[in-house]
Amino acid sequence: MLNIAFKRLAAGYAFVLCLLAISGCASISQFADRTAYADKIADTSGFEKSFIKTKNFVLTAYYKLRKPSGPLTVYIEGDGLSWISRSKPSGDPTPLHPLVFRLAAADPSANIVYLARPGQYSTSENPECSFVYWTTKRFSEEVISSMNETVEQFRQKSGSKEVNLIGYSGGAAVAILIASRRDDVASIRTIAGNLDHKALGRYHNVSPLDGSLNPIDVAEAVSRIPQRHFAGENDKQIPVFITKEFAERSNDKNYSSVTAVKGADHKEGWYEQWPRLLSLPLYSINRQADR
Repeated sequence: MLNIAFKRLAAGYAFVLCLLAISGCASISQFADRTAYADKIADTSGFEKSFIKTKNFVLTAYYKLRKPSGPLTVYIEGDGLSWISRSKPSGDPTPLHPLVFRLAAADPSANIVYLARPGQYSTSENPECSFVYWTTKRFSEEVISSMNETVEQFRQKSGSKEVNLIGYSGGAAVAILIASRRDDVASIRTIAGNLDHKALGRYHNVSPLDGSLNPIDVAEAVSRIPQRHFAGENDKQIPVFITKEFAERSNDKNYSSVTAVKGADHKEGWYEQWPRLLSLPLYSINRQADR
């Protein structure tokens, strides 16, 4: 009986390890302590934590505002742990390793916001929402309007006249869609960005994101905003051609706004290179380098 019980326990433990492997998690503690990890980054980097109430969601944000009326830089998180397998949505989309927050913490700008997506870092103050908002409706009208509303709340809080948007993966799509609705966006930077989810879905042969807006549809509308799009040369999840197709739709026929980053895939190779990448000039449609 003891042997049978032990075998069942071992099988159950192996199943848990399998799930963690599927999600890209290296340990059970990493899976459990994702919010604590972000809080630690905040504590060591001087960020405050806030829960922003919008019409559709309560969103988690970390911020530091050190220069009243100075430009506001907003980093937008990626999709996080949105799926635990190809067909099973995650119950918690909080990122396992908050790369975007680490990039924000390394940014020397005076006014910075790290903005999480709906469902990420859920607590009693930021309750859970439906999984559709980190799967098929991750770029829905409800999501984009709420994210934009949060950006506006921080813009007013800081007194900023200009907003710089930086988005990673799915957060890049959110950044583009937000920029298309505002007249105060001074720059856009995307990192391994999902800039055309329909083309990406066809490439990976997965179901379309029904109910989601598509950033490539507003590429021309944001084309006059100075921008820089970073794509990992080794990124198999969002290959470089997705970024180039967005640039072409933005009337950037020579892909001058696109930087293919050596040694980077979808998750690795970004943090170490971020200071250099952040210093690269932005491209605008009149080919003038901007800040």
